[in-house]
Amino acid sequence: MKQALVTGASSGIGRDIARELAGRGYSLILVARRGSRLHELAAELSVPCRIITADLSSVDACKQLYRDTRSNDLEIVVNNAGFGLFGAFTETDLDTELRMIQTNVTAVHVLTKLFLRDFRTQNHGCLLNVASSAGFMAGGPLMAAYYATKSYVLRLTQAIREELRHEGSAVCVCALCPGPVNTEFNGVADVRFALPGLDSRAVARFGVEGLLAGRGVLVPGAAMRLSLAAKHLLPEALLTRVTYHFQKRKLDGGGQTGDTKERMLKNE
Repeated sequence: MKQALVTGASSGIGRDIARELAGRGYSLILVARRGSRLHELAAELSVPCRIITADLSSVDACKQLYRDTRSNDLEIVVNNAGFGLFGAFTETDLDTELRMIQTNVTAVHVLTKLFLRDFRTQNHGCLLNVASSAGFMAGGPLMAAYYATKSYVLRLTQAIREELRHEGSAVCVCALCPGPVNTEFNGVADVRFALPGLDSRAVARFGVEGLLAGRGVLVPGAAMRLSLAAKHLLPEALLTRVTYHFQKRKLDGGGQTGDTKERMLKNE
């Protein structure tokens, strides 16, 4: 039976990607920090599910996950676990930021490298890294570290894809880059976004369909694609100022005062 691994599967896009893959007949390896959520998800799915509770901010945990799940039957790996932190850079907590970098960047890097080596040797397999439309932006004031992590994921994925294309590999590597999505990732932080949030299930379906079609960079939502196209018309310095304005509105829209209030946006 075809098998897929999804990290950050306890909520949001990761949970809905798992549902989409189950609907296509994949057995699942569900990974997240919250095991109870994974058991709830597995109970609703009609395919075999293996549940692994892990904190992927640890490199050792990432390596152990690879050792425990590597298999010739594994055809898809989805790196979705991650979280964001909202607030002025000088005010946000350093330890939280470091854990975010370890989860959003280091874990993606480690798991991509380890599983991709197997896929490349077998000359088949698909790997989806969930980045963000933030990865395209010049910078993200009030979410500086988060924007930087997603830029890393996007650019890493694009570079790997070109390496594989150059050598004629059949392995597909893809980046899903959504804008605002209606999940608890942003609901926990009580912030409002400039663009309407997309439906999480629709984003997951868009991502899975694009991955299986062999596409490289997936940006769901016409409004976000238009926004990203329009950004090329503005100098980066001005674009960063505009981004600050919209980021500040998120905080104000959430009923907070001041622009340095630290809020966490989670999807682990």
